[in-house]
Amino acid sequence: MQTAQVDITDLTHDGRGVARIDGKTVFVAGALPGERAQVRIIKRSRHFDEAKVEALLTRSAQRVEPRCIHFGTCSGCSLQHLEPAAQIAAKQRVLAENFERIGKVTPERWLDPLMDQPWGYRRKGRLSVKWVAKKAKVLVGFRENDPRFVADLSICHTLLPEVGERIAALGELVGALEAKASIAQIEIAAGDATVALTFRHLQPLSDCDRAALIAFAQRHHLAILLQPGGPDSVEPLWPSEVPLSFHIPESDIDIAFRPLDFIQVNAGMNRRMIARALEWLDVRPEHTVLDLFCGLGNFTLPIARRAGQVVGVEGEAALVARARENAARNTIGNVEFFAADLMADQRGTSWARRHYDRLLLDPPRSGAAAVLDYLPRAGTDRIVYVSCHPGSLARDAGMLVERHGFRLAAAAVMDMFPHTAHVESIALFER
Repeated sequence: MQTAQVDITDLTHDGRGVARIDGKTVFVAGALPGERAQVRIIKRSRHFDEAKVEALLTRSAQRVEPRCIHFGTCSGCSLQHLEPAAQIAAKQRVLAENFERIGKVTPERWLDPLMDQPWGYRRKGRLSVKWVAKKAKVLVGFRENDPRFVADLSICHTLLPEVGERIAALGELVGALEAKASIAQIEIAAGDATVALTFRHLQPLSDCDRAALIAFAQRHHLAILLQPGGPDSVEPLWPSEVPLSFHIPESDIDIAFRPLDFIQVNAGMNRRMIARALEWLDVRPEHTVLDLFCGLGNFTLPIARRAGQVVGVEGEAALVARARENAARNTIGNVEFFAADLMADQRGTSWARRHYDRLLLDPPRSGAAAVLDYLPRAGTDRIVYVSCHPGSLARDAGMLVERHGFRLAAAAVMDMFPHTAHVESIALFER
């Protein structure tokens, strides 16, 4: 393949450097803006090529030494070579460009980014597991940059240390099992007091394998669950009960969850995000608030501490049931939860026809465009939108401004996933 010397002029949304060769765009993994590099083309397509760095000829002042020995192979983190302040600045540029290009809007104010601990933050995740007979070894890790392969990890610095420092031990554990070829993945879920690992296995486990897993759990003070089928098949192996929960001290809320439930991966950032949402919503006792895509009640229950009435709506019925349990767990009586497909038209439902003073949106990557066809109703004068995808937020911001008479009063990025190119953000809309 062709080699060339190139100047890196920009950074893509996924953390690759951008260069041009004979006028054609080239994406260069591991290169930073301001650098000059010798690169080799590794893949060609009609509109752009992909390359890797063979040698750095000049180095950016923002380049740092990656902490992880697996950087460049594992796809879990793509920005470890960029200093943290520059990482968050790059994410803000991505959000600003999406607002301008897709939504045709600009925030009236940019607030300082929300940031927390940059390492050991990840309390939720899924590790791939693969027995490689040719190597006589079990690989445990995230996918490589080439997603066909599992990265052979020995450590992960973004996972909680209880798991991240035991990646190699997990590989040795699975490699010693009779069913090593049938273990497909390990789901990580950590509450404040318990770190749980759910082993997805495609064949029944022998008594010997179960004993080995129990011994590992006891030795490392972990909880282990088994998943022989779908999500409903998960059952504790050791201990016999695995209570998982996290505390939101600012609102004195305890959220209980199950190992496969969605929770925000970064506990410290979650608390900061909730605090920012409450500040921007400016909820008062006379207000009624609607929380869409509410999950387990992560925002709903803290809001209920301040509001007169709160309604939470979520598409997954099992999460709604647990949200109701969490309301009871925290003796909160001014909240109602409903299960509804928010990607379908819900304007005829009783909850959608009510008056709401405030609206919180926390949609999946696809955004909330379907909801914005019939909400917000007249009388809703403030919206806080929590986003995990800048493109869908920008599109929906344009809808709120053009169709519903709102202005984009403020925005900020949130470093929910340090050292990755993932852009999480929060925006405030006012009438």
